[in-house]
Amino acid sequence: MAARIDHGVVSGTFSLDGETFDVDNNIWVVGDDAECVVIDAPHDVDAIMAVVGDRAVRAIVCTHAHDDHVRVAPALRERTGAPILLHPDERPVWELTHGTDVSWDADLVDGQVLEIAGTRMQVLHTPGHAPGAVCLYAPELGCVFTGDSLFQGGPGATGRSFSDRSTLEASIRASLFVLPEATVVHTGHGDDTTIGAEKAGLDG
Repeated sequence: MAARIDHGVVSGTFSLDGETFDVDNNIWVVGDDAECVVIDAPHDVDAIMAVVGDRAVRAIVCTHAHDDHVRVAPALRERTGAPILLHPDERPVWELTHGTDVSWDADLVDGQVLEIAGTRMQVLHTPGHAPGAVCLYAPELGCVFTGDSLFQGGPGATGRSFSDRSTLEASIRASLFVLPEATVVHTGHGDDTTIGAEKAGLDG
């Protein structure tokens, strides 16, 4: 059976620069009936496992290290035995939540290919929203998982620590807008969009 995408939504908080906000995060799980990878670890392990079911989790792939995406990553690792993958440029952001005593297991590298259930996902380093932010492009599934780098309506937020708007826009143009325009964008928060729709919006 080919890989499929399973989706859930979970509510919690996001804290940075001394402020806290209520947020809803998407849960994305890619795999087949036997195995899967979890993209980000938002808010609640039980909610994530409700999407995973009884499948073996092969990896917890973090698009970036803001606390609403990685707060429960260590607990999810403990529950599943799966390694946490994160780009090394996210260390200062990760340490805001987990300090220096808890780390991830393996670094993500731009251009790296992850494979699950016969489906390949390419790591695209897209700094700007966060220094080590990545997107995961799955050409066989016709989609890209963008975390908080690109949303329906444009680039992610850049008004806080460790972020930069011009860097993010350059990342989006270089790494995402070169993808086929029909590519579905699965975001960290909110509704799906497409590369074509966002390309027209940013460059229109």
